[in-house]
Amino acid sequence: MGRKYIDCRDYPSDAKCTVALSADSEKELLEAAVQHAVAVHQHQDSPALRETLKTMFKEGSPAA
Repeated sequence: MGRKYIDCRDYPSDAKCTVALSADSEKELLEAAVQHAVAVHQHQDSPALRETLKTMFKEGSPAA
């Protein structure tokens, strides 16, 4: 499995968040993304949130 990432810049919000997270495993990336979504974007950790976040994962590394 190659590196995956999720980038808040791809999903503009009122928070104007510019965080990008990447990891070598989908499990590790999902845990980091959930923590970020809860702490910064005030989402509730739920199975639905986790499924939505997984659909936002991309192959490779985020652009600088």
